[in-house]
Amino acid sequence: MKKGFLLLLIATLFWAGNYIAGRYLSDALPPTLLNTVRWGISSILLWGLLVINKKPFPIFSRWREFLVLGFFGIFIFSTSTYMGLREISSSQAGMIVAGIPATILIFSFILLKEEIKGRAWIGTIISIIGVVILIQGKAHVESLGNAILGEILIILSCVAWGLYTVLGRIYGKVTDPLTLTAGAAVYGTMLSLISCIGTVDMNAVQMNGMAWVSLLYVSTFASVVAYLAWNAGVKILGPGTAAPFINLLPIWTVILGVLVLNEGITPITLVGGVITIIGVVLASFRK
Repeated sequence: MKKGFLLLLIATLFWAGNYIAGRYLSDALPPTLLNTVRWGISSILLWGLLVINKKPFPIFSRWREFLVLGFFGIFIFSTSTYMGLREISSSQAGMIVAGIPATILIFSFILLKEEIKGRAWIGTIISIIGVVILIQGKAHVESLGNAILGEILIILSCVAWGLYTVLGRIYGKVTDPLTLTAGAAVYGTMLSLISCIGTVDMNAVQMNGMAWVSLLYVSTFASVVAYLAWNAGVKILGPGTAAPFINLLPIWTVILGVLVLNEGITPITLVGGVITIIGVVLASFRK
């Protein structure tokens, strides 16, 4: 159990960094091209891990599962996230994704017929209240473009991730997390590549030193390491228990915002963070 909790903590921390890096990259690469390059690199790394661990890669025999996971977890989730980051700040986006636990719980109930304990619902509600307080603490942050469009895109990413998590639990019964992630990455990359055809203006590519560092980060830690940790954690604890951990993203984004972007922390931000943690602990606690 403790290993599962640690894996989910690592995954959410690295994903929070994805929102920070995504802001640096939003003006350097078009979203679909960014997603293609990011997951193209990640696919190679994941394939290398399969080779090192001498694991077979059923890239064709399990194409349906990989295609579905790649569509929701790689293509839709990542692309809509990067598109949203062109319109709103990384902190705003990181806080909106606190809605992911609700989508995971709903899809777990619908697709897995999983019994959701009252404590999980209560904990999720408490953590969302904490996130609302966090948002109020960041109310002074101005949007970078079309705020409504950016919020809709991030909400779409929440729905996609909820489906990816629950479907990953189903497919994970016969496929290990590494193979599952690698397969989803390959098919998600192909979908992203197809979406680039006729839509990407190469003149819009403006890479600099920080953009290259950010691209390296999102292709490794925010992709390979975080996805493996998340899938492994979900397999150990189940999607219902894993869901509230997404609400740690706002806390990580605030912390990284202070360390990387020199953002300030207000008292209300601290209060929201504490309440969010309490909700996650309550929803995840097992006797």
